[in-house]
Amino acid sequence: MFSMLHPLDEITPLVWKSGGVFGSSRVQYVADHTLRIVFLSPEPSIVMTYDTVQSLHTVWALRRVKPEEQSLVLKFPEQGGTPQHMATSSSLTAHLRSLSKGDSPGGSPFQNYSSIHSQSRSSSSPNLQSRSPTISNMAALSRSHSPALGVHSFSGVQRFNFSSSAQSPRRPSVTHSPNSICNDSFLVPETEPIVPELCIDHLWTETLPSMRSEKNSQASKVFISTDLCGQKFLCFLGIDTLLVLEGSGNLVLYSGVVRVGKVFIPGLPAPSLTMSNPMPRPSTPLDSVSTPSKPLNKHLGPLEESVLLSPVPELRDSSKLHDSPYVEDCTFQQLGTFIQALRDPVHNRVTLELSNNTMVRISIPEIATSELVKRCLQGLKAILPKETAVQMLVKWYNAYNAPGGPSYHSEWNLFVTCLMNMMGYNTERLCWTRNLDFEGSLSPVIAPKKARPSETGSDEDWEYLLSSDYHRNFESHPIAKALCLDPLEVSASKDDFSQSLSLDSSTLLFSHIPAIFFVLHLIYEELKLNSLMGEGLRSLVVLLVQLARDLKLEAYMDYYYRDYPALVKTSRQTCIIDQVQTGFMLHPSFFSAEPPSIFQWLSSCLKGEGVQPYPYLPGICERSKLVVLVSTGGTSVSSFTLRDLESLPFGVALPIRDAIYQCREQPASDWPEAVCLLIGRQDLSKQAWEGSLQKGKSSVGTVLSSDIPSAAESEEDEDGMNDMNEEVMSLIWSEDLRVQEVRRLLQSARPVRVNVVQMPEASDHEYIEEKENRLLQLCQRTMALPVGRGMFTLFSYHPVPTEQLPIPKLNLTGRAPPRNTTVDLNSGNIDVPPNMACWASFHNGVAAGLKIAPASQIDSAWIVYNKPKMAELANEYAGFLMALGLNGHLTKLATLNIHDYLTKGHEMTSIGLLLGVSAAKLGTMDMAITRLLSIHIPALLPPTSTELDVPHNVQVAAVVGIGLVYQGTAHRHTAEVLLAEIGRPPGPEMEYCTDRESYSLASGLALGMVCLGHGSNLIGMSDLNVPEQLYQYMVGGHRRFQAGMHREKHKSPSYQIKEGDTINVDVTCPGATLALAMIYLKTNNRSIADWLKAPDTMYLLDFVKPEFLLLRTLARCLILWDDILPNSKWVNSNVPQIIRENIISLHATELPSSEDLSLETLAQAHVYIIAGACLSLGFRFAGSENLAAFQCLYKYATDFLKCLSAPTASITGHYNLETCLSVLLLALAMVMAGSGNLKVLQLCRFMHKKTGGEMNYGFHLAHHMALGLLFLGGGRYSLSTSNSSIAALLCALYPHFPVHSTDNRYHLQALRHLYVLAAEPRLLTPVDVDSNTPCYALIEVTYKGTQWYGEATEELMAPTLLPELHLLKQIRVKGPRYWELLIDLSKGTTHLQSILSKGGILYVKLRAGQLSYKEDPMGWRSLLAQTVAHRSCEARAFKPEAISAFTSDPALFSFADYFCKPTVNMGQKQEILDLFSSILYECVTQENPEMLPTYIAIDQAVRRLERREMSETFELWQMKLVLEFFSSRSHQERMSRNPTRGLFMNSEFLPVMKCTIDNTLDQWLQAGGDVSLHSYLSGQAPEESQLSMLACFLIYHSVPTPGQLAAGGLQGSRNFSELLLKLRRLHVPVRALLRLAPLLLGNPQAMVL
Repeated sequence: MFSMLHPLDEITPLVWKSGGVFGSSRVQYVADHTLRIVFLSPEPSIVMTYDTVQSLHTVWALRRVKPEEQSLVLKFPEQGGTPQHMATSSSLTAHLRSLSKGDSPGGSPFQNYSSIHSQSRSSSSPNLQSRSPTISNMAALSRSHSPALGVHSFSGVQRFNFSSSAQSPRRPSVTHSPNSICNDSFLVPETEPIVPELCIDHLWTETLPSMRSEKNSQASKVFISTDLCGQKFLCFLGIDTLLVLEGSGNLVLYSGVVRVGKVFIPGLPAPSLTMSNPMPRPSTPLDSVSTPSKPLNKHLGPLEESVLLSPVPELRDSSKLHDSPYVEDCTFQQLGTFIQALRDPVHNRVTLELSNNTMVRISIPEIATSELVKRCLQGLKAILPKETAVQMLVKWYNAYNAPGGPSYHSEWNLFVTCLMNMMGYNTERLCWTRNLDFEGSLSPVIAPKKARPSETGSDEDWEYLLSSDYHRNFESHPIAKALCLDPLEVSASKDDFSQSLSLDSSTLLFSHIPAIFFVLHLIYEELKLNSLMGEGLRSLVVLLVQLARDLKLEAYMDYYYRDYPALVKTSRQTCIIDQVQTGFMLHPSFFSAEPPSIFQWLSSCLKGEGVQPYPYLPGICERSKLVVLVSTGGTSVSSFTLRDLESLPFGVALPIRDAIYQCREQPASDWPEAVCLLIGRQDLSKQAWEGSLQKGKSSVGTVLSSDIPSAAESEEDEDGMNDMNEEVMSLIWSEDLRVQEVRRLLQSARPVRVNVVQMPEASDHEYIEEKENRLLQLCQRTMALPVGRGMFTLFSYHPVPTEQLPIPKLNLTGRAPPRNTTVDLNSGNIDVPPNMACWASFHNGVAAGLKIAPASQIDSAWIVYNKPKMAELANEYAGFLMALGLNGHLTKLATLNIHDYLTKGHEMTSIGLLLGVSAAKLGTMDMAITRLLSIHIPALLPPTSTELDVPHNVQVAAVVGIGLVYQGTAHRHTAEVLLAEIGRPPGPEMEYCTDRESYSLASGLALGMVCLGHGSNLIGMSDLNVPEQLYQYMVGGHRRFQAGMHREKHKSPSYQIKEGDTINVDVTCPGATLALAMIYLKTNNRSIADWLKAPDTMYLLDFVKPEFLLLRTLARCLILWDDILPNSKWVNSNVPQIIRENIISLHATELPSSEDLSLETLAQAHVYIIAGACLSLGFRFAGSENLAAFQCLYKYATDFLKCLSAPTASITGHYNLETCLSVLLLALAMVMAGSGNLKVLQLCRFMHKKTGGEMNYGFHLAHHMALGLLFLGGGRYSLSTSNSSIAALLCALYPHFPVHSTDNRYHLQALRHLYVLAAEPRLLTPVDVDSNTPCYALIEVTYKGTQWYGEATEELMAPTLLPELHLLKQIRVKGPRYWELLIDLSKGTTHLQSILSKGGILYVKLRAGQLSYKEDPMGWRSLLAQTVAHRSCEARAFKPEAISAFTSDPALFSFADYFCKPTVNMGQKQEILDLFSSILYECVTQENPEMLPTYIAIDQAVRRLERREMSETFELWQMKLVLEFFSSRSHQERMSRNPTRGLFMNSEFLPVMKCTIDNTLDQWLQAGGDVSLHSYLSGQAPEESQLSMLACFLIYHSVPTPGQLAAGGLQGSRNFSELLLKLRRLHVPVRALLRLAPLLLGNPQAMVL
């Protein structure tokens, strides 16, 4: 035999391990051609084989081979052995002897029925209760570790059935069981044996058959079956119950191997015995183990064949009882039809195939349908031994499903009768069971009442009716009292009490009566916790009372009397249990003399007394377990829901409701959804639900969707800004139309207005030229708009995957008033720069692509689908690709497509793609992307590689890409190459001569990114001297010898540029300066910072370009991060002494003259240094909306504006002032990013209007970027100040702006979009959970303390941008209008980050009676404000109509309608209406409407007690628990901390109720109740009319039972103090003691101490 563990594995032989009796074992290959495999099971892992020669079945355990066994086989490769079974025929007598010794009674693992065929069956022989091989024992066998152990542990049976079984531990698991095993004889070649993987251990072989019909009788069907009690059997040909078609044509039902009975199908004639055998007779092995065929019928089952049976349910698992109708009627009247076969079993339904080729579908009925019976059966199954349980279930099943069957209602009565019979009761003679109503029962168990043929009639029927259950139930019903019906006394029939009934001790369950009683009692306690099961409780208690009386359990009797006083007077009949027989009863260890009571247990808990553990039965006392866990503060209460809470009795539920009420006020923000639902905070549960959704599936889009009317869409359709979220923006900026203004400033899709007045002397031709020149000026601005628009619409759109992304046109035409004629640049009248619009359309594509939110669902196909057909749109698509990289979607683009785009050789596409992929793989060191980028950077290729002609701008993009991919990694090789590239000389020959500045800058930025923030800790780079080399690049000096592999390239010098051997500082300085800034970012490294100080002598100042001073100042401030202060004093401290002394004020009117100082140099240096310092201020406070920083920057910006119009402007130079002003505007926008600040917006709008003179494309670009930053993402995004963000912003806001639209000389324009990497969502939008619309809410933000300020809190009105999260300690949604909510950031910011990234939606819930801030900004209109004014008469003043302001619950509206509205001539009802109104008022204003049913239940209970109509004391228990809860210590402590909050707090309701109960009970005591109380305490029977009130008194005052009192030794007590001491031990409260003392002491004088 071979095995294969995986389809791709080698086939390996199987080995088997045989163990001798004395533990010597050998391992050999299975190579026996007579073995056939007939059955395999993965769980448990077993194999069944059939030996064709010996005709025997064998079961083996299958497991992996152990290494030592492998080596054994390989050492002695025998020629393959036959597994030997020393199969002796089991001698019957020895078999029985070994069993009767008690070695393993009933636990014999694999016994055969064949050995007991001849034996007559007697119920006392223990082995007859045993069954076919039980797998649980097989597992036990296989667990024994040594062969010796394996033999001894089951020695009794082992000798006979398990001839040679050496066990090894196996681990049956699905993976170990082989997929296929082939039967084949296999001879091992001598040469090289194959290593085996699986081994089989012998478990069991059937004994030699006693009768074989034919030789080769292999089992036709083998399976594992489970019986009603969950035991497993291995059957050859039996499932929890099996329906088997026997050879005789009968349908028979089995459970395991216990025969349940024949199946009777109404409408099918019973088969005649003369018919031919429709199914081949099951072969003999089946007979021997568990065949349901004829030989077994005699032995199996305590059955009366006369009872025609309906079968059992559940083919697989008896715990799940599904509803199924009773066997459906099938009417087949033709005689001679019989069942031919069974087919298609599904659950408990099966199809019968009849001989006349028709089919009938039948369903096998349930084991029980009523909840109560199911519970009881479950309990009995848990407590009885498996054998007994199966028999008990079979009997019950036969009784329940007898043909004709009972209806649902009488199921319980039938069950009681059946159970009592099995316990040995004579139900015919027992009074109450005899009268149980079976509703026309046809059951053979109980004969119907025999009708007497009498003409005159008799009183017997009347008496029968009076003594019936129905009459008794009706008597105790409230209606009977309301109708004032006098109770009828039934004359007790004499014979009932005259003879005592005794129990039959030979019945099945007699010995288990105490255990059954205790389980039923636990079920009784469990049902008490479900207020829907009251009917079941009343039924159950009757049975319990009978059992308790017969078992003479006084404590239990008393307990049931207190629960149901009305029931006790009805049943008095005792059955005598023989004293001798009592000894045979098994009293289980857990049986307690005191009845376990869940209410009593909770009551002790509340009083803080020590409590015993409460008994628990798995699967039955689940609710008790929950309640006990909740009240002891158990943590793992996972399965408690609001529905469970509603069906709990109100007293038990109250502490839980109170806990929920307390939790509701201040829950943690990260509780799971289920918990938030339980405490009634829909805002939180919805938040948790959103959190559990995957990214991208969030319903943010649905909540915050913008609905612009379609009319507006048609005209504004093309400007690319109509997917913004209007609803939230109108909340953020509600006072004005600034958003519309921004949209107007940033739209580039409509023609511009060209307003030129025609001078009289100008000809028409000149006029047209003038108009076109003016248009050219305006187009400089139009082309700069898309970058700002991308910022404004950032991440605001979820594209439809079936449509292309709309990209708005870039419109470069104009309209000239007054005739609105079109002005076009393509007329040929003026010279237009070539390719003027190509970068503009690239930016336009980026802006469109950046609208796509990162959470959108996009795939590779959609990206390719957007590729335009027209060549002129290629630039836009290039930008679109870059944008997809920035928002993270480009990673989805297939490598094939990336390759495709790059091979096209389109410069823009390559730039966009390389930057996009790099941004998407930020900081990952991704190898594939590194290869992609290296192809475009000659310096990263080996020197011998083919020279590729890569466009210069693509090289720049690739270098920055390397910086992004390796960001923060300090990768040595990359850093080394980039460091060399900053100073790459021109050449060889004609290459690398133009735009060298941008390449050097890119290398510097990339180097800075790679070593970002590492400072002096650059591991393993000390030999590169990075800072010194950068310093040299910055200040100049002799060129170092070019190291490394690229020195060959620079041998031949450039033909165009002669630089000599010094460094060209103009090229290398910017990159080197920024690289230093980024490497030492925030390190506060003074020595490096001093290198960057502005020179303070005139001579040195002349050597530095003023522009570079801006970069140096910026770099210096970024390194000294913590020194930056938001005031002008700090800004000016960056200006060197010499400039400060000779400063020309920015507003001076005439110029001072000086010979030795160059005023021009000083003035330029001054403005650039100020601009650099201000820009660093912008970086330091980016996205913070810091007021001091804003004011400081705003002051400088206005100064620069004035300076531009001052006469001194010419010295500084207009260009320089414009640059500095643009830098300041950007710094302002960075600080106020996303806030939409009005002052900055006005500045931007002012700059937007300036289109003439010095204003070029670059300045427009800067101004509109500032505008975009100000409204970043429509107010949803802000900037971060993390290292990575600062690096990205340095690339995007590099303070040298292009002169015209195609200028990339100093800085590649595509890098302007890297600001996206610094943007982070920080808008918190409160959304009202009921209306699902955004709203205002007050939030309180707490900052952590820092070195500049202590811990501080500020209040913000959300929706608002939050500060950076790492600065915050916590965020609270503040009351009083909304439910409070705390987000604690000290544990980590991930929860808040996930909220912000999903649209920043924070669900909030309005409190009752409050209006939102939009409707009522000042809070004067809220209903609570009105009602507080006249609080004294509030309950009366509360009109039910006003309820709609407090709640939206329809149930409460209906309550107000039906129960609180007065009608005409009310009379007495007025009082109840007032009560209901005030209860409703309290519930809705205190926001606990779920307490309404509790209030009403308490009120009803107290009224019932007042009318003395309590026939069961259930409600009084609840009242007692409520009062105990409110007087409990824990509750008192909580109230002292917070007196205004909690349930029942503001009303006098509870004290009034308590007082009423006390008065009612005291009145009863004074009016003669003391007599019955006295007789109860002294152990005599009190009079019947007083029973109910007495029980109420006993429960309410916790009076001990007479038994306990006697045990407490109270007889001799003479005075009160003695009594006090003794009753203290019994936990009797003092208020009860005061009422009991006169009775116990006997004379009132003794009350005096």
